[in-house]
Amino acid sequence: MIKPWFRRALPWALFDWANSAFITTVTAGFLPLFNKSFWSVGAPETVSTFRLSVAHSVSGIIVAILAPVLGAFADHCGARKRFLLFFTLLGVTMTVGLFFAKEGQWAFALVLFAVASIGFSGSNIFYDSLILNVADKDKLDAVSALGYGMGYIGGGLLFTLNIFAVTRPEVFGLSSASEAIRWSFLSVGVWWAVFTVPLMVYVPEARPVEPFAGVRKTVRAGFVQLRETFHEVRQHKTAFTFLIAYWLYIDGVDTVIRMAVDYGSSLNLPGDSLIKALLLTQFIGFPAAIVFGRIGEKLGAKTGILICLVVYGGVCVFGSFMETVTHFYALAVTVGLVQGGVQSLSRSLFARLIPADKAGEFFGFYNMMGKFAAIIGPILMSFVGLVTGSPRLGILSLILLFGIGGILLWRVKVPNEAESEAALP
Repeated sequence: MIKPWFRRALPWALFDWANSAFITTVTAGFLPLFNKSFWSVGAPETVSTFRLSVAHSVSGIIVAILAPVLGAFADHCGARKRFLLFFTLLGVTMTVGLFFAKEGQWAFALVLFAVASIGFSGSNIFYDSLILNVADKDKLDAVSALGYGMGYIGGGLLFTLNIFAVTRPEVFGLSSASEAIRWSFLSVGVWWAVFTVPLMVYVPEARPVEPFAGVRKTVRAGFVQLRETFHEVRQHKTAFTFLIAYWLYIDGVDTVIRMAVDYGSSLNLPGDSLIKALLLTQFIGFPAAIVFGRIGEKLGAKTGILICLVVYGGVCVFGSFMETVTHFYALAVTVGLVQGGVQSLSRSLFARLIPADKAGEFFGFYNMMGKFAAIIGPILMSFVGLVTGSPRLGILSLILLFGIGGILLWRVKVPNEAESEAALP
């Protein structure tokens, strides 16, 4: 029998199923390789990598600046779902546009990718905050894990189909692997749009704080509320400490996700093996995310996150000595075991630390910290690699982020059941 909490949360979790295809097929999968071999054809590898890094950084900075303002604005006028839909359509449109980027058009392609990334990250601000509308306080860990688990399955299924199309393009009536990759971008846009519908139709939205007063007044009120929220976040010392810890350790997590293929390529590992390893991570990540949801219920979300961070530290050490494709597969399996856990438990733990009526604003800061981390992580890794001449030392440097973030997280005092009663619905 389907449990009530699962039935209520499933339409919300399907958004993870929808937009995770962008991360798997586009961001982590085909785009880094396609950028080097197709859009930036003829350019040195260091140049093509720099171009992609700029696209990541620019989109991250824009979202980081906008995130808290958008969250405050959405809370003020009760427009979380409308904002989610706007950014989703922005991401879908730009992702579909990648289909039309031709060989050598690296600037056009990377602008499309950067704007699509803004759409992806912007929509997640409002998606994350809606968890409080579908989950009771005792099910936050399970519902958050369900979302990430659905993301691994949905993103992994489409990624599997796209990998098959790239390796066997003739089966689909395509002339080459390059054409199949272009069609894979189109498939992501369609997938993302279709599976967003359940959330828009079935997930409830809390009533606005006050009636909508027009764009100008609401935007002004949003900025005022942003300033007030910053001071309020500072006053919520536990939530503020967690945000600093999260900023550091999620930096390492995002860097591993974004730079894995590029790092493997720098070690001259075959591209098809790197893509298959990413796919393996997806399907391991689904049951692992669900397991960590149970760990969060039994041992506490903070304990579960700390376990993940210890594993990530080991990944950095092992990765610095990696030599073969087999080693890369082993790392992919290990990352798959903890990636969904650290993401889902971080979201549910933060939801416990914040007032429910300020969810959009606080999750705006939450996403802002994540986006600034995504900017700093690749820079740290590439800077260390550049200075030392060794990409292996670059990946080893990420231990700093996991270590310091873990120490700060250890100091976060999670409220007990009675204390969190007023903050959660």
